Amino acid sequence: MQVVDNIKAGIERRIQAQPWLDHLVRAGGRYQRQRGDCYAAGVTYFTVLSLFPLLMVAFSIAGIVLSSNPELLEELRTKIVDNISGSLGAQLNDLVDRAVDSRGTVGTLGLLAGVYTGLGWMANLRAALTEQWEQQHPDGNWLVTKLSDLGALIGLGLAFVVSLGLSALASSTLGARLISAVGLAQLPGARLLLALVSTVLGFLASWAVFAWVIARLPREPVTLASAAKAAALAAVAFEAFKVVASIYLRSVLSSPAGAAFGSIIGLMVFIYVTYRIILFATAWAATATENEPEAEIPAPGPAVIAPRVGARDVSLGVGAAFFGMGALAVLALSELRRLPGRR
Repeated sequence: MQVVDNIKAGIERRIQAQPWLDHLVRAGGRYQRQRGDCYAAGVTYFTVLSLFPLLMVAFSIAGIVLSSNPELLEELRTKIVDNISGSLGAQLNDLVDRAVDSRGTVGTLGLLAGVYTGLGWMANLRAALTEQWEQQHPDGNWLVTKLSDLGALIGLGLAFVVSLGLSALASSTLGARLISAVGLAQLPGARLLLALVSTVLGFLASWAVFAWVIARLPREPVTLASAAKAAALAAVAFEAFKVVASIYLRSVLSSPAGAAFGSIIGLMVFIYVTYRIILFATAWAATATENEPEAEIPAPGPAVIAPRVGARDVSLGVGAAFFGMGALAVLALSELRRLPGRR
């Protein structure tokens, strides 16, 4: 037992000697204690649930565009018939016609359902992030909380707009067009420079969203500096995960089962891993040195003044001896007074 304790103490000293490793271990411990995997799975469920109203809105927008452009609608029908023969092609054309006819109703219902499910998703995401900070946020007014969640949802949407803009600039197709437009396509190293710029812009797009999520979505205020550092870590992990996920999906979708179910399963796995990255980055920010709470030193108790009174113990024998000596002294004095010449 003593050997095991010595080994553990040695490992802890080695970990504490490396600040980055000590921070990583503390962040992992916080993530596990606060049930990061469970929260990631729960938020993934609410995210998938929120996608269906968004699809309804997308169908409504598509219906509006097709109804205002008959030539595009006819071209779409022709391509469906040419590529999908038989009854399935006819069913798809009927579905397109219904989407065009019911575009207003579908769009309104999708928008209302999207707001409702979006607020539920935002509330659960904020609760998961707050949990990693170990913050005890009291339940406030229901209406104020929902308005706060709505503001956070709008802010996150704006952050996604910025991210999508940076991602569009980072796309290789747009970058190649820009290089060709300015006449730099024939320069040596132009493709390498384009790939480098695309990678940097993709990283900045991910970093912008993660920084906003980590800094602004928890119920309690969070320092922006620690959130920015954690967002950089999350952006690096996310960009690496996108590369691995793209390779994996290409291999899975090549099989018949993957073609049937791979898209939805791949989407759920992608969302789940992304939330795990976000929650771990939040735990990393929460365990940073500047965010560690100061240890509470308890106040000393009240001073008690108690004088010490000491007395020597006197046994019965010693007391009797002292009494006898006193009696003899008194007797001797009385005899001295009786001697001749003393009055």
